[in-house]
Amino acid sequence: MRITNLLSLTQQLKRRPNSYRDLIREEAKIGGKLFGPVPANRRREFFCLDERTWVWHEEWIDQVGAQHSKTTRFEIHSDRILKIQNGQYFKVDTDEALNLYQAAQLYYQRVRSQIYHQVA
Repeated sequence: MRITNLLSLTQQLKRRPNSYRDLIREEAKIGGKLFGPVPANRRREFFCLDERTWVWHEEWIDQVGAQHSKTTRFEIHSDRILKIQNGQYFKVDTDEALNLYQAAQLYYQRVRSQIYHQVA
């Protein structure tokens, strides 16, 4: 399975302004559920923004009602993967890179079947 296949499908739909944005939102919802159920008072998204960028976003309300959010962007380069959080760059270690790869594969399978109705 290749992530580039999913990218080519989304590229085709990118030409239609509203549908591309709607598809990213739907993909993000599916991606957010890859890591288990999303608890109440929480929003979780995980999605492929472009051919070398993955995004993890989470919003939640704590016990005292304060809102929080955290966005992590993963940039895929030929020789490394960078993780960007709060404007700081971190190099991703081998274990985290493997976890990202496995999440991307699962994301690809689920998005392909649930949104694009294609069998892997």
